[in-house]
Amino acid sequence: MRGSLTASALLPLLLVAACDGREESAIDNLANGANTVQVENNVRAEAMALMEPLNPPAPGTPGGLPVDPAPISEGAITPDSAQGAAQVVQGYYGLLEEKRFVDAQDLWSPTGAIGSQDDAHFVARFRGFGEIHANVGAPSEPEGAAGSLYVTVPVQVYGRLAANGRPWHVLRQVTLRRVNDVPGSTEEQRRWHIEAIGPYAPLVEAPVDAGADNGAPPTQGISATDGMARR
Repeated sequence: MRGSLTASALLPLLLVAACDGREESAIDNLANGANTVQVENNVRAEAMALMEPLNPPAPGTPGGLPVDPAPISEGAITPDSAQGAAQVVQGYYGLLEEKRFVDAQDLWSPTGAIGSQDDAHFVARFRGFGEIHANVGAPSEPEGAAGSLYVTVPVQVYGRLAANGRPWHVLRQVTLRRVNDVPGSTEEQRRWHIEAIGPYAPLVEAPVDAGADNGAPPTQGISATDGMARR
C-alpha cells in the first residue's frame, strides 16, 4: 500500500516532466524495483529545473524591500541591538527554508498565541508551500513601551506553491520584542522574540504592541492566502 501511495504522489511531478519522455524511465525504474524515494527525488529535481525561476522584485521596486540609505555597520553585532533582532528574523526564515518548523516556532514569544500553539497546528501553516525563502531588510531603531523594547524588520518572503510549483512573493513586517534591562528580568526575557508578522507598513511611526491580539489574522505567520503576490 505504501508503495502505491508513493507512486501516486509522483504523478504531478511526472506530468511536469512528460514533455520529453523522462516519466517513462521513472516508471520503468519503479517497475524494476528501484528505490521509490530516490526516483521521486530525481524526478522532482528534473521537474524543478523546468519550473519558472524564482526572481523576486529587487529592492526599491514594487514588491521589493525598501532601499536603506544608511551604510551597514561593520562592527560586531550585539544580540540586544536592532541588528540582533534582524538576525533573529534571518534565523527564523532560514529554519522555515530548511523545513525545521518546530525550531522556527521557538523564536516566537512563548506567551503569545502563535508561540504557545501546538506543533502540529504551527507546522500546518506552511503546508501550502513547496519552498520558502526570504530577504531581510534593515531593522528600525528600538523603541520602548511599558518596560519592553520593540523593533520592526521588513522581509521579502518568496518561494513556490506546493500545489503547482508557481513562484510567489510578499512583503511582510516582523515585530520583535524583548524585555528591557530591568532588575528581575531573566536572560530569556531579554532576548528578542517574534511578537507578530503582518503586512509591510512603510513609515510606521512606532512599533505596534501586538501582544494583546497576537493570533488575530493581521499578525499571523505567512499562510497560503495571506496577501501573496503571484508572478
